[in-house]
Amino acid sequence: MKAHNDMRTPARRVRGLGPAHSGTTDFWHQRLTSFAGVFLTIALFVVIISMLGRSHAAAVQILGSPIVAVIMLLFILNSAYHMWIGMQEIILDYVHDDKYKFLSLMLNTFFCVAIGLASAFAILKLSFGV
Repeated sequence: MKAHNDMRTPARRVRGLGPAHSGTTDFWHQRLTSFAGVFLTIALFVVIISMLGRSHAAAVQILGSPIVAVIMLLFILNSAYHMWIGMQEIILDYVHDDKYKFLSLMLNTFFCVAIGLASAFAILKLSFGV
């Protein structure tokens, strides 16, 4: 029995692609970044706890070590990408005017990239001691 409200072509129904053509991909990327975020957040807390009660120089030394820097960069990249996908889904669901939707999506991308780059720059600066 065919559903009357399904506007997809038979090929699209077989491939599982809806009108946006990316819903499943975004869904899985959101879940994968959530899963990775659990472990990266635990690593972040371990680093923060290891810095408690230390001097500024010791904290800079801990954050500047290569392994900690890589973990922090992964945390930043994962969080920024997860934030970008999540906000994009909210905008697509709740902003109905096309002008505002386009503007919001553009601002969301710029914001996430700016936060990711600024955070990555801070970690790299500590790591390389520049």
